Amino acid sequence: MRSTTRRLRATAAAAFVAGLGAAALTALPATANAAADSLSVQYRTSASGATADQSEPWFKVTNTGTTGVSLQSVKLRYYFKADSANAAYRFACSWAVKGCANITGTFGTLANPTATADRYLEIGFTSGAGSLAPGADTGDMQLRFYQSTWAPLNQSDDYSFGASQTSYANWSKVTAQSAGTTLWGQAPAGNDPTNPPTDPPTDPPTGGASLFDDFDYTGHTDPRISANGWSVRSNSGGPGVSGATWAPENVTFSTTGGNSIMNLETSTAGTGASTEQTEILTKATKFKNGTYAARVKFSDAPKSGPDGDHLVQTFFTINDLKAPLADDYAEYDFEYLPNGGWGEPANILYTTSWETYQADPWVAVNQHSESRQSYTGWHDLVLTIDNSSIKYYVDGLLFGTHDAAYLPERPMSINFNQWLIDFGGLTSSTPRSYDQQVDYVLHVKDQVLTPAQVASKVAAYRSAGTTFQDDVPAA
Repeated sequence: MRSTTRRLRATAAAAFVAGLGAAALTALPATANAAADSLSVQYRTSASGATADQSEPWFKVTNTGTTGVSLQSVKLRYYFKADSANAAYRFACSWAVKGCANITGTFGTLANPTATADRYLEIGFTSGAGSLAPGADTGDMQLRFYQSTWAPLNQSDDYSFGASQTSYANWSKVTAQSAGTTLWGQAPAGNDPTNPPTDPPTDPPTGGASLFDDFDYTGHTDPRISANGWSVRSNSGGPGVSGATWAPENVTFSTTGGNSIMNLETSTAGTGASTEQTEILTKATKFKNGTYAARVKFSDAPKSGPDGDHLVQTFFTINDLKAPLADDYAEYDFEYLPNGGWGEPANILYTTSWETYQADPWVAVNQHSESRQSYTGWHDLVLTIDNSSIKYYVDGLLFGTHDAAYLPERPMSINFNQWLIDFGGLTSSTPRSYDQQVDYVLHVKDQVLTPAQVASKVAAYRSAGTTFQDDVPAA
């Protein structure tokens, strides 16, 4: 069963648009509240055509003030006109001096739509992006966004788009805020970014037992991994190709752009015996209703060797199946198949809510949503479970809503793994390996957070220097 949720575009009032006139098309840099705090934004487009398969706004942010600015407090907004009432958009970072892992992108709807804007892309930064000293800039941020269906974009009616901006220059049709104060640019008329009444709240509710892990470890043998409640899998068994092993040494950790990153490597030479898969999971099954979130980097291409294996890259929650078709089983999955599989010919992202299953003969009782497109790169994944529904978000947008019939009866563990369904018809015995990366994981017990609230909560942990917290009580 497929569930598709569409966002409705706000309707512009004809009188408002008519009264907009040239004033809304004239953008001037905002005056800072204090001379010490000042920013400028340079923009260029790498996709200058009026019609393109994706919009590519690239930015540099410069601190033109006299004091340092923490990038974590900075938000940019790029304003555009949705191409249809039901259009959904995806954000991606191609490359950035500050590191793509330190740049976030979410979409919002304007309170007062104009002839050239009813949506915006908001760019934010994690604590790993650091600060800008007076006179310093962020360097290149090569960003892009596109329709979830990959339908062509009409950029000619987008407020912030400049077809002639093929090299960096100051661009005041993009706004920049620091700590809630607009320091650069002018939004489309009536849409001051300091007061967006239709935006979802960004301040998370107070309280709530939480698990947060920034995956700041030295390696798979780091004793803190076990002490913090994780198990790096080494025992045999499914899922995966017959004869594959689970290799804990292939779960590694590194620092990229100031952020600690966990890497799961899966490798094969085309046989079960040569296949090494990876998984990390919580030892406790104590997580049930609330919010689950992770920032995950999916990969379409192998790190080395030929491509083509049917690979699964995941973030999910699960408990044990006590008997075939047992009704107290629960599992909630984000599963990305970069090369297809399970009958799919190409890349596809599934979100699936399980009530139960039977292995032999195979019977599946679940509800799923899917999107047949590439999701290579970093993505913010959010799952919420309350007493009425299960909701999945990707990069701030609702991806699927599943019914109350699939709600969990028992608590679950939290898992990440990367494994092979099969070799996808690839007959090569040349070794190849694939990477899946994870920036952080968050669970907030019994609270349903918006994606914006998730980002705010993660930013607060990082601002406080907290790399791990778990005060979720045992089940």
